[in-house]
Amino acid sequence: MPFISHNGHRTHYQTLGAGLPVVLLHGHLLSSRCWLEGGFAEAFLADHMVVLVDALGHGQSDKPADPAAYRLKDQAGKVASVMDALGIERADVIGHSMGAWTAAGMARHWPDRLQSLTLGGWDPVKGVAAAFPPGFEGPLLFEQALELARAFVPHLVSWVTPEDEPGLRASWDALAEMDGLAEALLSGRAPVLMWCGRDDIRGRHMKVFAERHGVEMIWTAGNHNSVVYEHAPEGARAVRAWLRPDG
Repeated sequence: MPFISHNGHRTHYQTLGAGLPVVLLHGHLLSSRCWLEGGFAEAFLADHMVVLVDALGHGQSDKPADPAAYRLKDQAGKVASVMDALGIERADVIGHSMGAWTAAGMARHWPDRLQSLTLGGWDPVKGVAAAFPPGFEGPLLFEQALELARAFVPHLVSWVTPEDEPGLRASWDALAEMDGLAEALLSGRAPVLMWCGRDDIRGRHMKVFAERHGVEMIWTAGNHNSVVYEHAPEGARAVRAWLRPDG
C-alpha cells in the first residue's frame, strides 16, 4: 500500500490504469474512494493513469491534530511529492471542493507541475463561504459542518470517530487560507476549467468568477455531493471531453 512522507506525515495514494496522468483530489470529510464509488475515475481508465490521493486527515493518510500541518502549501506539496514518487513531471489535476482548494494551491506554489486544472464545486474568491445561503454571514464552524453532514449525508461521514475530529477540524479551518489563489489561477500557466453541479449553491459565485475572467465553466447534474457520486459519470465525461477534445 503506497505512502509518501512529507513534512513528517504520511499521505496515502494509489494508481489505476496507464497512460497520461490525471490526479484526483477529493473534498472534505470524504476520501479518494469517492472517485471509485461514484464511477468518476472509470471514465479515464482506458487511456490514463489515474492517481488517487487521500488528503491529510482523511482516508488512510495520517490525521495529525496540529493546524500547521494543514497549511495550503503543505497540502499542495504532498500532491507534488506523490507525483515525484511516481515520476510524473506534469499532470491534469482535478479537484472537488477541498480538493479544488488544494489544486489551486498547486497553481500558486507548484504551477510547473500542472498540465491543466479543473476546479469542481469551489469558488476562488469566497471559498467555503460560497456555500452560505443568502443572509448567512458565517463563519461556518467545523462542528456545524459535521452536524449538517450527519443530518443530510450520514453515509458519507459514518467513518468519522471522535479521534478523527481534531484533524478534520484543523483541515476545515485551513480552508480559510485564500490569499493569492484567484491570481494564481489567472496567471495563464495552465488552462483552467470550472465545474459545478446545477443544484450546487456555490455555482452562482463560480459563474460570476468564470464570466468575469473568461474562464470556461461546465455544468452537470447534481448537487455538491451527488456530482461525485450519483452523477459522477456525467461529470467525468464532461471534464474528460474538455481535457481531450479529440479523443
